[in-house]
Amino acid sequence: MPEKKLRVVVGLSGGVDSAVAALLLKRAGHEVIGLFMKNWEGDDSDEYCSSRQDLVDAAAVADVIGIEFEAVNFAAEYRERVFADFLREYQAGRTPNPDVLCNSEIKFKAFLDHALTLGADCIATGHYAQVRQFLGEWQLLKGEDGTKDQSYFLHRLNQAQLAKTLFPIGHLYKRDVRQIARDAGLPNHARKDSTGICFIGERPFREFLARYLPRQAGEIRILGTDRSIGRHEGLAYYTIGQREGLGIGGVKGAPEEPWFVAGKDMAHNILYVVQGHEHPALLSTGLVATDLSWIAARPPHTHWVYAAKTRYRQPDAACEIERVSGTECEVIFAAPQWAVTPGQSVVVYESRVCLGGGVIATRQAQNA
Repeated sequence: MPEKKLRVVVGLSGGVDSAVAALLLKRAGHEVIGLFMKNWEGDDSDEYCSSRQDLVDAAAVADVIGIEFEAVNFAAEYRERVFADFLREYQAGRTPNPDVLCNSEIKFKAFLDHALTLGADCIATGHYAQVRQFLGEWQLLKGEDGTKDQSYFLHRLNQAQLAKTLFPIGHLYKRDVRQIARDAGLPNHARKDSTGICFIGERPFREFLARYLPRQAGEIRILGTDRSIGRHEGLAYYTIGQREGLGIGGVKGAPEEPWFVAGKDMAHNILYVVQGHEHPALLSTGLVATDLSWIAARPPHTHWVYAAKTRYRQPDAACEIERVSGTECEVIFAAPQWAVTPGQSVVVYESRVCLGGGVIATRQAQNA
């Protein structure tokens, strides 16, 4: 927490993490303004979307803490910068991570720009991450609570964004955050954490995606064969490593093991599956990433040992970066990784420091 007294605009989501972030800044003597961002509208019914309740909770928190509060609508920016890309990626057969793009384009761009018009010195959020200045550069660090660390979703932030950002709860564990909220009498201290993609909420994913991408049924085949064992509803609705929702019953001559999605043939609309969680086709020795974003504005060294995540909550995987250019890099893993998925982000770390990453374009299967 900076010692100099600042004017800080805090993104209040309605959840306990951002509430405690605002509370700690207020207690430290900073001038704090709470800002609620509405990023989705049009079909946000109360059945699946909690945005109305989120706004009520955020306003109640601001009232208890005793800070200014306002709401701003970024729905147009979100639809243009995040949701349009989300649909393009699914239509191309990839599995995007819209939360990564939301952070870089909305929460730390549109929100930051708006905060600066309010005269803010910086912004703050309730993310479990940390930022520091080291040898003249800004670094993004993992949150102290390894089970809640959110640096994966923040890896596209740049020097200018980090220079204007505070993460007041990044040094805390979740249990401590809830205790602080409880002791302070914050009305949302026991509120359940939100899960899933923000604009989908708790609604069935396939049902939501079908509103925008038409169903195109096709064959499900066993990988490496021409044998058809079922029908899929559209390649956009499936992702590498998926087990549930395949609709494959007992297959004559096949052992009684679960089926997993192992590949897609977009040209012929075929979904390929394999049996067994550890099937070689589900394991990757490496990948190629594009759309690179490095926090220090320069790529990591090649042939150094780093750690990488190819999905949130995945344990760090030892790796080397063998080739890096302005547009793409190749990541080679020390041990094969499960269900590396095109469209998802690969994020590279050096110890606790997040270096950045890119979007997975292709994966090198273990059996290739």
